[in-house]
Amino acid sequence: MRLFWELTKLAFQRQLTYRAATLAGLATNFFFGLLRAAVLVALYGVQTQVAGMTKTDAIAYTGISQAAIAYLSLFGWYDVMNSVYTGEVATDLLKPMHYFTFWLGQDLGRAAANLLLRGVTIMAFYAIVFRISIPHEWQQWLALILALGLSWLISFSWRFLINLASFWTPNALGIGRFAFILSWFLSGFMMPLRFFPDWFVRLCFLTPFPYTINAIVEIYLGLLTGTDLVYILLGQVIWILALIGIIQVILRAGVRRLVILGG
Repeated sequence: MRLFWELTKLAFQRQLTYRAATLAGLATNFFFGLLRAAVLVALYGVQTQVAGMTKTDAIAYTGISQAAIAYLSLFGWYDVMNSVYTGEVATDLLKPMHYFTFWLGQDLGRAAANLLLRGVTIMAFYAIVFRISIPHEWQQWLALILALGLSWLISFSWRFLINLASFWTPNALGIGRFAFILSWFLSGFMMPLRFFPDWFVRLCFLTPFPYTINAIVEIYLGLLTGTDLVYILLGQVIWILALIGIIQVILRAGVRRLVILGG
């Protein structure tokens, strides 16, 4: 456990050294967030509420989804894939830590740094520019914090699973890009899931993606309460367990193939 937290701390500190990249990413996220907010406001027109979301909720949604980009690595994460192609995977597998846990610790530090430096900062800017609503009840904050942690676990597990394709193909970048683009639509990142037809929403909830962005947004906005809130948190836990179980099976097969091929 101590080694895990040391890895997390080092990854966190490494993110803090990229000041220029952080500022550039922050400015980009905020700029495109403003554009997305303007588009949604235009779509609302004279309507004050659509699918249970007010115009203020829609603006807050753009802020939350933009704030989550770096935290959840929504636009791509190929670290495991690159380690396989460079051969570093051989030394990583020899470390006194399970391969999945080794990468989990590193990504936790990266995610925590981006949540603080970019996520919280973007939401602070939004609160100043748009005067968006902020949760006031401690129960809502508790559920939001829990959902944030669980959504990261789902995101990391999915990203790690996609990266394992590198054990079987000399270039899995195309697979990774397709997987990330798919997640944008099914997670509610491109547009709130409440705006889509019921059949599409049901299809989305057959995947782990709505339990990331969509869950965070609806908990923050107070759209999920009571049993609905419990079900979404329980769904996050179930998907985490399912993804980790699949990862263990595929990882064993991938390592076996690597050894047989002389890696």
